[in-house]
Amino acid sequence: MRLKKYVIQRSYSYDSGGYSSNSTNWFSSLVNSGHGNSMQTITPLAEGELPLDEAAIATEADGKVKTKLLSMWNNVKYGWTVKMKTNFSKEYPVWLLGSCYKKSTEGSDGLTESMKLDMKTGSEISLAMDATKFEEGIEGFKRDFTSRLWLTYRREFPILNGSTFTTDCGWGCMLRSGQMMMAQALVCHFLGRDWRWKPDCRIETDQQMVEDEKHRMIIKWFGDKPGPHSPLSIHTLVSLGAASGKRAGDWYGPASVAHLIRQAVRQAYSDYDEFENLAVYVAQDCAVYLDDVKVACEKSNGEWRSLVLLVPLRLGADKLNPSYAPCLTALLSLNECIGIIGGRPRHSLYFIGYQEDKLIHLDPHYCQETVDVWKPNFSLASFHCTSPRKMLVSKMDPSCCVGFYLHDKNAFEEFAKTVVPFLVPPNQKVEYPMFLFCEGSGDDLHQGVEVSEGSIPASISSEALDILEDNTHYECEEFEIL
Repeated sequence: MRLKKYVIQRSYSYDSGGYSSNSTNWFSSLVNSGHGNSMQTITPLAEGELPLDEAAIATEADGKVKTKLLSMWNNVKYGWTVKMKTNFSKEYPVWLLGSCYKKSTEGSDGLTESMKLDMKTGSEISLAMDATKFEEGIEGFKRDFTSRLWLTYRREFPILNGSTFTTDCGWGCMLRSGQMMMAQALVCHFLGRDWRWKPDCRIETDQQMVEDEKHRMIIKWFGDKPGPHSPLSIHTLVSLGAASGKRAGDWYGPASVAHLIRQAVRQAYSDYDEFENLAVYVAQDCAVYLDDVKVACEKSNGEWRSLVLLVPLRLGADKLNPSYAPCLTALLSLNECIGIIGGRPRHSLYFIGYQEDKLIHLDPHYCQETVDVWKPNFSLASFHCTSPRKMLVSKMDPSCCVGFYLHDKNAFEEFAKTVVPFLVPPNQKVEYPMFLFCEGSGDDLHQGVEVSEGSIPASISSEALDILEDNTHYECEEFEIL
């Protein structure tokens, strides 16, 4: 009796997140959607078809072609904008996380004029401008910008917890923006704000070697791999998000990411001594509670941890309230500021500076191959961006999160006093500050509110509530139906 040969064929059904237009039918027939539902059917082999072993080889080759095409597609969709050139005015200063840069052609008169220009945006910090950085001009700005850590979409990393995702393309933009802001805090903590990455210089001194080791150490903590070796990886953040009902592939808002970062840093205490001297505090309802900060920062021996202060905000309903635009640029001119995560609707960005009425940002929407950061002397090039981008402040989404790094207790107490004028929109009859510093504890306030019938149960923490209420429609990009 002759036995028929059978081969398992896999067919796919695509949901609304797949590729469905006529212009991409050729592509969707080759590339499997990450959101498709797979079904197996058994069909007999026709005469002349390949046996199973040869079919497996053919399938493997076909898979490589699909992977190659998917990589090409991701590079087209998420990679082309990084090559575009951004123009900067030579007449106005450029601010980058508390540092001011301007082409010096007018001498002292130009310095005075730039102060006046910045005062129009509500920034008084220009009065204490670092003259050396001012003289550096645009070249100094470029060195400063390229030294910031750039964490983008990655592909072909280990499967994310409880999913089939090996990339965060299309949904992980806010997580990446949050990683970049935390990375800036770590750079300030371990290397200092004035540290600069010099890829063209050979490491010759002990100081340079120490700085290179710390630089790589920070990047390793964000490596795209599950486990304690990368406590701030996207795998860790997605895993922590599962406790609040989030899954890999879901969209995240600024407040959600702020709380996930706080949890990740706290979780890292047990594995890394370096995190023992660092605390992350997330403001509640636009209020920084001083007692809560003290609990987070003060050790049992009375010493004070360095503080990463994250303040989720909503500055408008559907659009940014223009009254707060000067406040945002003013905060970016503070030395303590580590940036703002937000973006435009459905497109997260990490804002680190401004010029005139445009915000300077790092964009995570650039899909790159995963780098094995545990290899000796791994390449650093893909973790630094050489192409700054700008966006009008008026186009910014009203939902955002502002970050600050405060080295010690004195720095925090001084910051709580000096930042107040920057939080109030100028020329307003009624003062509505962006956020407040309050005595007491936020937990005491929430516990004092009586839980009425039909309201949210008291067992739900304020942190979980922030994540549940975080409106992700505005902040993160959507899958495009092509």
